[in-house]
Amino acid sequence: MDRSVRAWIGRSKKGDMKTGKKEAVKRLLGDIPLTAEIYWLVRRSENPANVRYSLKGLKGILPEAIAAVKSARKNAPPGKKIFLFASMHYWLEDITMMALALSGQGHNVNLGYFPYAKWNINQTKFDIRRQAIYTRDALRPVGNLANFIDFSGWNASYLVVPDEIQRAVENVTDYDYMYAFQTEEVDRANDFYKFRYERNYRAAQVLFDYLRTNRPDSAIVPNGTIMEMGVAYRVLRYLQIPTTTYEFSDQKKVMWVAQNDEVMLQNTDILWKQNEDFTLNDSQLKEIQTLMSSRRNGTLFGNFSRQWQKIPSEGAQKVKTKLGLDERPVVLMATNVLGDSLTLGRQVFSKSMTDWLIRTIQYFVEVPKVQLVIRIHPGEALVKHGSIYDKIRETLPVLPDHIHLVAPTEDINTYDLMELTRIGLVYTTTVGLEMALHGIPVLVAGKTHYRNRGFTHDPNTWVDYFKTLNKLISNPQDSMLSEEQIKLAWKYAYLFFYKYPVPFPWHMVFREKDFKEASMAEVLSKSGLKAYKSTFDLLTFQTRLR
Repeated sequence: MDRSVRAWIGRSKKGDMKTGKKEAVKRLLGDIPLTAEIYWLVRRSENPANVRYSLKGLKGILPEAIAAVKSARKNAPPGKKIFLFASMHYWLEDITMMALALSGQGHNVNLGYFPYAKWNINQTKFDIRRQAIYTRDALRPVGNLANFIDFSGWNASYLVVPDEIQRAVENVTDYDYMYAFQTEEVDRANDFYKFRYERNYRAAQVLFDYLRTNRPDSAIVPNGTIMEMGVAYRVLRYLQIPTTTYEFSDQKKVMWVAQNDEVMLQNTDILWKQNEDFTLNDSQLKEIQTLMSSRRNGTLFGNFSRQWQKIPSEGAQKVKTKLGLDERPVVLMATNVLGDSLTLGRQVFSKSMTDWLIRTIQYFVEVPKVQLVIRIHPGEALVKHGSIYDKIRETLPVLPDHIHLVAPTEDINTYDLMELTRIGLVYTTTVGLEMALHGIPVLVAGKTHYRNRGFTHDPNTWVDYFKTLNKLISNPQDSMLSEEQIKLAWKYAYLFFYKYPVPFPWHMVFREKDFKEASMAEVLSKSGLKAYKSTFDLLTFQTRLR
């Protein structure tokens, strides 16, 4: 787990004493009117507190952006009433630029926010008030180009939200806990859970109170699954307000967009139906093949910013020797990172990803005629928490020789494993799609975007799952995908990586650099709108996903 979550578990005595005294003073000052305001007037610094809260990336380019928006609005037709929401300063920077770009296109923009520094630290009222003052000061130059609503000072504590929203708060808080501790088990008595629940419930109260009397034509929320953003999405949908959610992947200059849906579910149903008659040409096939080759070899390609393997391909034979594999057929079981956002709420027939893993491994204990290789997601090497590797070892401390557990830190290239594989088992990881590209039959256990596309096995019950598994194991060589299914998989891969993302000038992770490279004047220019207007129209429901 990261440092901020670990703080909930315990600090050193020295750190506890020092921090405890300071926080006690802040808690006292936080309940005294005007203390934060006086502090701000005296200190008057760029950064309001000794916390990671800053809008410097935005403040530096704001004068240019404001001038460009004022100029663009002169000729812009009247637009819609749009509500945007953000929580945490980094999302606020990102969505403020989006709000200004929409204002420049004539829309009436209202942006509600909570000025939180961290989603997993319970700051004092004093710190939050200082951050609120700092934020208002930073955004003041925007004037009437956009209306900003600081929800940290909004009093809705009297309000009891409807039962459906109450349940939504519980659901989102469960996800927050899983995401923070990288687990699929939730302890609602835990202090961290209580903190997140309190924050989420307050967000529900405030948003419900505001939106029922200030109803927009449509709304825009980042992510829409976890934290206050997940609560905002659910409140908006409860009120039947058309809502767009968006997120960023490892590709620059693009984003994912979903209308009246959680974008992290990566629902490609509309895209797939729309492109039912689409056929890859030679250039498109070469492009997606080059991308897949770069993923295999741990290199960067195009506008992708992530290396998917820490070591290049070594070849199947070398990996076979490393793992001590013999000539029996290999079944590759590829996991997701435990508690990752792409596994939250993705159950089909299992209770969780862990439940699917353990029951499947128990099945293979009695099937020595094949070799099961369990590839723990390499991403788990980057986080310090209870890994799925540990979960397996706790439940099944002794594994038979035909079952091989590959730890996230091991220098094994997943794509080399694919060369040896006859059957693939996945929850939601994209590895399942990539195995299908090579003709490998894949059983999909979770709700992933490529499920039910015609090139995977997609059981809906445990009975169907094991029945299909038995059939594949009985004759793995004859179970390989047909040529038509492989073509279908390549077509889907191209659509997912190149058509599902939509163009957008600013990536949240690279926002400070992007704000400078793609100025507001450029984005609102004739050429800029030609590139990005279609995305802005999707965000505001001027056009619909088809």
